[in-house]
Parts: sequence; structure tokens; C-alpha cells
Amino acid sequence: MVNKTQLARLGLFDAKVPRYTSYPTAPHFSDSVGADRHAAWIEAIPAGSAISLYVHVPFCRRLCWFCACRTQGTQTMSPVEAYLETLLEELDLLARHLPEGVRLSRLHWGGGTPTLLTAPMMETLAGRIAEVVPFADSAEFSVEIDPNEVDEARMKALAAAGMNRASIGVQDFDPAIQTCIGREQGYEVTRSVAEGLRAHGIHSLNADILYGLPYQTPAKITDSVQKLLSLAPDRVALYGYAHVPWMARRQSMLPSDALPTPTERLDLFETARKLFLWDNYAEIGIDHFALPGDGLATAQKAGQLRRNFQGYTDDQADVLIGLGASSISRFPQGYTQNAPATSAHTAAIRDQRFSTTRGHVFRDEDRMRARIIEALMCDFRVSEAEISERFQRARSEVHALFTEAAAGFEDLLRLTEEGLFIPEDARPLTRMIARCFDSYDASRARHSSAI
Repeated sequence: MVNKTQLARLGLFDAKVPRYTSYPTAPHFSDSVGADRHAAWIEAIPAGSAISLYVHVPFCRRLCWFCACRTQGTQTMSPVEAYLETLLEELDLLARHLPEGVRLSRLHWGGGTPTLLTAPMMETLAGRIAEVVPFADSAEFSVEIDPNEVDEARMKALAAAGMNRASIGVQDFDPAIQTCIGREQGYEVTRSVAEGLRAHGIHSLNADILYGLPYQTPAKITDSVQKLLSLAPDRVALYGYAHVPWMARRQSMLPSDALPTPTERLDLFETARKLFLWDNYAEIGIDHFALPGDGLATAQKAGQLRRNFQGYTDDQADVLIGLGASSISRFPQGYTQNAPATSAHTAAIRDQRFSTTRGHVFRDEDRMRARIIEALMCDFRVSEAEISERFQRARSEVHALFTEAAAGFEDLLRLTEEGLFIPEDARPLTRMIARCFDSYDASRARHSSAI
């Protein structure tokens, strides 16, 4: 059982820490990594290997006030049409650098609102991607779906293009909360879209829901989660709302005095968590839940769960290439990030060069610490033997590293000869524990609440 007094004493309710979807985190990227290195890392991909692709569509019909993603509102399709042309040119550029025989293991369209694209635009984009990087036999193609911005023609086009997983944004079903956060989306609309997707043969559904929103109470989140469970999603991301108005000015429209306190946020999370567990969902990492047959649950049991910029994943590819403005790519050598502004990104692509403006080259120390953090975030345990053997470090050095981390959490963590383990009652502290292995200066960025 969670001991709030002990968690408070350890600083959980005051801490601001990274979500660790990468290590090092994006604020530590530098402009020493540019387009030439990005191109060289693409060319170094082994011929015939499998990679993942992320396509960023940074447009929304309306901007949700809670959202901190890099998006821009548009009431016309002209900027979206122009952006599609840029994506097609970027794919042509990728094709010129990509080694032969590379196949696609995962394809994800995110945003923004990818379903803002019309059905013909979806067909064009998906067709060009398949020409440049054909799907592997077991490929997964997922798209973020805004139920307010999808229709029969779009669902049909995505299904025909090979989409086999849809990710539906829910956030909360309470009408007053929806109005407050600028995301009005009725339950009936969401249910209709879920049924429509399944009718088109897309049976794998993800859903996102938030805790920590203004005016949320345990009773209200219970109602929202129960409505969501009635849709039977295969996996759910239960994200904590990150109130970062210094990064996303639109969040200043939310009433900060109506936000739940850190202890109330923990209560909201625990309320939702218990509902998912009672409905036979497996708990995946710190904030995901999946039905037993879902890929995340299978990967977790096999010790193959991983973490990337979309959260938890079962994707085993070593390379993730991001297309579009602000997209981040991951290579065995390091990270690269495209220009954040669509204008700068478009100018670079028109000039026949990648728009990479920043990134990070991995050091051996980065790789070791990244693996420790990923293991803690995914499995709540990290093996001393694995770290020692994989990164050629003395067992005594690894043990000392684990001992130092455990010392900061009283008697909550288990430290044995096998390694470091986070028991269930200490798991709200996971991001704080991961931070103990982060060697970068935390003062360079302002992060969200640890809970």
C-alpha cells in the first residue's frame, strides 16, 4: 500500500523530473549535430535491416488548451497541403540515403492531428512511404486519431493503406472538464469512431486518458475510465497532465487554482489504476495498461519492453527516423532533431538537405545510464550482471552506483547481488529513482511534476 507520508518525506510531491522517453533528454541536445551527421547515420544503417518511422503532422483544426505538443492551428487546408508536399520531398531525400533492402517494422503518424489530412492525401503519403521503405511482414502501422476529425472516407483510406492500430485521444469524458481544457469530445462520438475503426478491420485500439486536469475528482475520473473501458481498448496510456505554461502558453488558459494538488494527483492515478487492474489489464511500466494479448503485455513478460518518444513500445528496431518539423530520430550513434518551425524545416527540404538542427552523440557512459534508466522505467528492476557484462564495467563499480541511488530512498528499494528492484509501493518514485542515474545538469530544463 502506498505510504503518502513516506513519499512526501522523500520529496515526491515537490519534485520536477523528466519523463525519460530518451536519455539524455531533449533539453541536453546541442547544435553540434546537424544535417550531414543525420545523413551519415542513415547511410550507416545495415542493408536489409528493419527500422521504424515517425511522421509528424503539426496541424490542428483547433488547439486544445491542455496540450504542450508542437502544433499550430489552421482553418484552411492550404498549409496542410503544402506541408504534405514537403513530407513527400523529405521521403525522396530519405530514399537517396537509405541503404538497400531496408524494411519498415513500425510506422506511426502523430501530431498535431494526422487525421486532418484528407483521404486522398492519406493515400498519397502512405503510398510514398511504402515505396521508400516497404513494410516488413510483421509491421505495425498506427495513427493518432482525433474522433472529431475523422470520417468514413478517412478510416477507409487508412485501413486500405495498412493501418492496423489506431490511437484514440480521450483525455476525459466529463463535459465541464472538456470545456475547461478546450477539448470537447462526447462519449458517443468516441464510441462511434471506435466502432467504425473496428468495422474497417482495425481491431487494435489504443487510448490516451489524463489525470491531474482541472476540476478532476476521483468520482469524475472513475466515470471517465468506466466509459473508456466500455470501448475495450487493447492498451491505455494514463498520462499525468503536465502543466508547463512556460513551454506551452495556451496552458495559461486553464485555471491553475482548479488543478489538483500533488497528493490529489496521486489519488486520481490510483483510482484509475485500480479500475484498469480490476478489468484484467496488465500494468505496463509507470503509466500504461494493456490487455493480456496485447504486444506491450507480451513484450513485458519477455523482458523486451522498451521506451521511446511515444512512451512504452514493443518495437525492437535500433533505428527510429522522424519525418516532419520537430521530429526526433534515434540511431545507435545518437539523436537528431529536425527544425521545430515548419518554415525552417520546409526551407531545408526545398534545398535538398535534411533540416536537422540539433542532436546528441552517445558516449559509452550515456549508453550505460540509458539502459539502467530504461530498465527501471520498463521493468522496475535492473540487473547488475547485465550492466557489468554489456558495458564492460566491474561488478563492484555497478554495485556502488546502485548502492548510492538506493541510499536516497530510505528502506523502500531492494538492493541485492542480483541488482536493484523497485517494489510496488515505491513505484510512484520511479522517475525520481531514474533521475539518480542521470549525469546531466537538471537545472537546464524545467520539468513536469514527478506524479
